[in-house]
Amino acid sequence: MESSADTERDLFPAPRSDAYRDQGSFRTRFNFPGRNRPAHDDHGYGPLSTVVESFMDPGTLIPMHQHRNEEIVSWVPAGVMRHDDREDNALVTDADHLLVMNAGRGFWHAEETLADDPPLRMLQIFVRPHSLDLDPGIQHGPLPDPTPNEWRRVFAPAGSDHPFTVRNAVDCFDVRLDAGASVTLPAIDGRHAYVYVFDGAVEIGGVTLDATESLLWTPDGSSPTPAGPSTAASESESAVEPPTVTAERDATLVAFLVDPDAPITRQGTIGR
Repeated sequence: MESSADTERDLFPAPRSDAYRDQGSFRTRFNFPGRNRPAHDDHGYGPLSTVVESFMDPGTLIPMHQHRNEEIVSWVPAGVMRHDDREDNALVTDADHLLVMNAGRGFWHAEETLADDPPLRMLQIFVRPHSLDLDPGIQHGPLPDPTPNEWRRVFAPAGSDHPFTVRNAVDCFDVRLDAGASVTLPAIDGRHAYVYVFDGAVEIGGVTLDATESLLWTPDGSSPTPAGPSTAASESESAVEPPTVTAERDATLVAFLVDPDAPITRQGTIGR
């Protein structure tokens, strides 16, 4: 991971997280977007709590367990993740499908890979909801078809017309870039961006990132006000041009556009 001095005001890269838990056939690495920002007093960044890189070997079962007061998105770029729950859902999430659990006041589920499934590496994204003890629910279905070298919107805040939503101000995009291809980082007025490099290597605004490294972009140079009201971007903020992302090798990235001042709760089972 390399950075140039002129990016320090609004680009905050972070190396591969060392928050790793090894449970044998199930392993997790916890990426905390708030830790990209020096002296930031929250491991999360506004409503985006944690981005967990999860590994499951073939033939692994994570037994039925409960989540509360968190929105959990399972993004599976390859392989399959098999879901079961107490609502009699038996769902398969893969590169063409997304799973969103809006845990609310409580949702029980299990995860599994079969013995003949490939090894699984996925992201499980934990979003802090705006309120406690909301109604639980689940969303599962096909993702919009991807276009090479273009951002795809993966999920959006509740109330939007997107098929997958979470109950706070976080939008998620993914992209698969060919080596040498460039895209502009997606932007929404008033939002900061957290970018995770799942595979490959990229350069973003003078910062080079390898796989499993991340970057926080704060276009206004400001820090969030924890649990404060959402505020609209000023004209000067909206005029800030997002940085360009260029793939140094074939790369897969996920970008989260976060309102850092959105009202949040912090009582999730995992995504506190």
